[in-house]
Amino acid sequence: MRLYQIQTEWRQAQRALRAADLLQAHDLTDDAISRAYYAMMHAAKAALLFQEAISESHGAVRRLFGQVLIQTGEIEREWASLLTRAYDRRVIADYGSDIVFDTEAMAQLVHDAHRFVERITRYLTAKDVPLQPGGEGPSA
Repeated sequence: MRLYQIQTEWRQAQRALRAADLLQAHDLTDDAISRAYYAMMHAAKAALLFQEAISESHGAVRRLFGQVLIQTGEIEREWASLLTRAYDRRVIADYGSDIVFDTEAMAQLVHDAHRFVERITRYLTAKDVPLQPGGEGPSA
């Protein structure tokens, strides 16, 4: 198991989620949407790392999440849909200058990101993965 990498991805998910909350509180819609997606992506990568599935691109994360975690029944199908929807909205928020998300869409995505990260936390905890580092280093 790649404990150090799992914990690193999990911490990145937590930071992105906190950033999404702060950005939402300041009505920075596009940025909150982007950070909410990244929280989900890092959480997904942590779960994939537990399964020894390494993903370097956004597309690979979504594809492997479906293959390694959804199709095997480790994680329920709804979570793959949320990850894909968040990715699509993040691309629009970051690059779609003619589309504007309202605060309700932003709030829903941030809420979904919280749910997604919580679901991955439960998954990793059930697998006895310590999410807080306890002296492990990069070689762990």
